[in-house]
Amino acid sequence: MSAAVKLSSPATREFWEIPALFEDEHLLALDKPAGLLTAPDPDNAERPSLMKLLHDGIAAGKPWAAARKLTYLNHAHRLDFETTGVLLLAKTKTAFMALADLFSSEKPVRNHLALVWGNPPDKCFTIDAPLAPHPLKAGQMCVPPNNGKKACSDFEVLEQFSDWSLLRCRPLTERPHQIRIHLKHAGFPIVGDELYLGKKLWLSRLKKNFRLKEGREERPLIARSALHLEELELSHPITNKMLKITAPWPKDLKVAVKYLRQYTA
Repeated sequence: MSAAVKLSSPATREFWEIPALFEDEHLLALDKPAGLLTAPDPDNAERPSLMKLLHDGIAAGKPWAAARKLTYLNHAHRLDFETTGVLLLAKTKTAFMALADLFSSEKPVRNHLALVWGNPPDKCFTIDAPLAPHPLKAGQMCVPPNNGKKACSDFEVLEQFSDWSLLRCRPLTERPHQIRIHLKHAGFPIVGDELYLGKKLWLSRLKKNFRLKEGREERPLIARSALHLEELELSHPITNKMLKITAPWPKDLKVAVKYLRQYTA
């Protein structure tokens, strides 16, 4: 396994040690953490973003960049601020152009995990609903009554826990917030996705006779949108060999599912 990428933001005093999931001379796949933008926010340059931190690290000759002799990194797809999992980067302009073509053709298979509120009645289901920017709420998407861009997602129920479900989600198109808004539209918002009505999950909701130690404040089991890109499958943009890149479950998702299994069986 390639060495982890160590990044820091002087502005926010945050530090990340990001595992590499796959690497060759053309590509680098990272296990993106929650709470980090993929690309810079045009309205707030102070917010840390993965790509800006990577480019700064390359320019500064940081050990992780120097060891790889990196002069270039670019992304052909994004993960939302709170979403974790596989983020695939190109190490050359040639690889980036080929990778961008692949993602624009929507050929890569992206298997996400989502912990949602509610229990879908069918084990497998598809949501085919167009998406558009919300007319009143900046930064949000919606399913409009008319027009909108085509968006389609497949879902599979993996486990159910009384009022919650663990789903495998496969977007067949690539639109901003697609999985999140499709699940909200279907009545199964993602746990912790407060932008789309997904309430947080608390241990006190699951465990009978739950008590905190004096002076302690309860924290949610998962304090962000419970969405994780677990698997990315695609044809290598240069060699054409099939790649399957997998990101392990993040700790907060593992903990949430552990307690759901323990207290809602």
